Amino acid sequence: MKETIYALSSGSVPSGVAVIRISGPAVRKVVSSLCRKIPTHRQTQLSKLRDPQTREVLDEALVLYFQGPNSFTGEDVAEIHCHGGRAVVAAVLNSLAQFEACRPAEPGEFTRRAFDGGRMDLTEVEGLADLIASETESQRRQAVRQMGGALGKLYDDWRKRLIHMRAMIEADFDFADEEDVPGSVADKVWAEAGELKAEIEDHLVRSKSGERLRSGVQVVLMGAPNAGKSSLLNAIAGRDVAIVTEEAGTTRDVIEVHLDLVGYPVTLVDTAGLRKAEGVVEQEGIRRAEQRGREADLILWAVEPDGIESTDKDGGLPADLSTEVPVWTVRTKADLETPPKQDSSGTTIDIPASSKDRNGVRALFEALTCFAKETISVSEVPLATRSRHRHYLNDCLTNLEKAVTADHLPAELRAEDLRRAADDLGRITGRIDVEDLLDVIFRDFCIGK
Repeated sequence: MKETIYALSSGSVPSGVAVIRISGPAVRKVVSSLCRKIPTHRQTQLSKLRDPQTREVLDEALVLYFQGPNSFTGEDVAEIHCHGGRAVVAAVLNSLAQFEACRPAEPGEFTRRAFDGGRMDLTEVEGLADLIASETESQRRQAVRQMGGALGKLYDDWRKRLIHMRAMIEADFDFADEEDVPGSVADKVWAEAGELKAEIEDHLVRSKSGERLRSGVQVVLMGAPNAGKSSLLNAIAGRDVAIVTEEAGTTRDVIEVHLDLVGYPVTLVDTAGLRKAEGVVEQEGIRRAEQRGREADLILWAVEPDGIESTDKDGGLPADLSTEVPVWTVRTKADLETPPKQDSSGTTIDIPASSKDRNGVRALFEALTCFAKETISVSEVPLATRSRHRHYLNDCLTNLEKAVTADHLPAELRAEDLRRAADDLGRITGRIDVEDLLDVIFRDFCIGK
C-alpha cells in the first residue's frame, strides 16, 4: 500500500499561521481522527484538532480537503492551517506520526507525486521550482508562464507534429497502392520537417535570454590587487560583503552579490586581484577569477585613476577573456562629474565610480541596468530556461537535420530519425525515458512542496 506523507509546507516557525500538508490513501482516516469530521471537498472547515490517542485538544485550525484526483498530487490531500507556534506545529506533526503507513515527506515529494500522477509535466515542475526561487519580477513572470504549462504545450505540439509526419510517411510506403493516399505525401512531410527545424532553431536563439533571466546576468569585477574592487562591491551592495584593507591580495576567493535592477537579475562577482601570485592560495584565487571571467556576460575592469590604463599589461586582463567578453573600465575614486565614455556604436567602455557612498556608483548602476535590459529581453512567448532543455532541443535538431537532408536514404530510415526527434522533445516534458533525471530535479525542492 502506498504511504501517506505529511510535512510543514509554510516555512519555518514561529509564524502567524502554519500550513501542514498531507497526501495519500490514508488522508480521510487521518482527518476524521484529528477533526472527527471530514470537510466538504474544497471547502474550509474550522475544527478542534485532537490527539488521536489521548483526545487532548492540540489547537483550533482551518482544515481543507481535496479529493483525488482533483488535487495538487492527484491523491486525496488535506491541509491543516494551524497556529504557527513551535509547540503547536510539533504536536500536530507528532500526532500524524502515530498513524500507520504515515511518514514525513521527502524534499519535493508532493510535487514528485503530482508528476507521477500526470498532474504536471517536467517543464511545469521546473517552472514551480523557479517560481519558488525567483528573486525579481521578471523571473517571477517567466516562472509563472512555465509553471502554467506554456513551454510544455509548445514542445508537445512540436512532438505531435513530428508524430503526424511519421504517420504520413508510413502511410505513404505502406499504402502506396491505395487511391485515397496521396502519392506526394513524402515531399510535403520533408518540407514541414524543414519548417519545424527552423522554428526550433529560432526558439533556441531567443531562449538564450530566457536562460539568462533564470540564472541572472553574470557581471564579474576584475582588476589588479588594491584597485578598489571590494570597496566597489560593498558600495553597490550597501553593506560590508568583502573585507577591505590596504594590504594587496585580500580577496582570495569569489564573492557574489545578487542584485535586482528594475526587475532584472544581476549577479555581481568580486574576484582575486590579477598579478603574479605569491602563494598557492592566491594562485587558486586567480585561477577562479579567470574562470569566472570566461563565464561572464560582462567584465568590469577596476582601475584607480593613477593605476593600470591597459588590460593587456602584466597583471592585466588575460587576452583570451578580452576577446570573448565585453569589458568596461571602471575608474574607482574617479571624479563623479565625469560622464561615462562610449565607443562609436554607443557601447559603454569607461565609467567613473566612487565607493564612498551609493551615489558614487549611480552611473554604474544605470549602465548595468541598461546592459541587463539589452541582454535579457523579457518575452511573453515560452522560452527554454535550462541547459537540459537546450541539450534535448539540439538532439532534436540533429535528428531533424538527418531526416530532412538524407534524401538518398529509404523513407523508413528517415522516418526513424523523425521518431528520434519526437522522443527528444518527449524527454524535455518527461513523457519518455527520464527516470534517471527525476531524483536530480526533485532533490532541490524544499520539504513540503
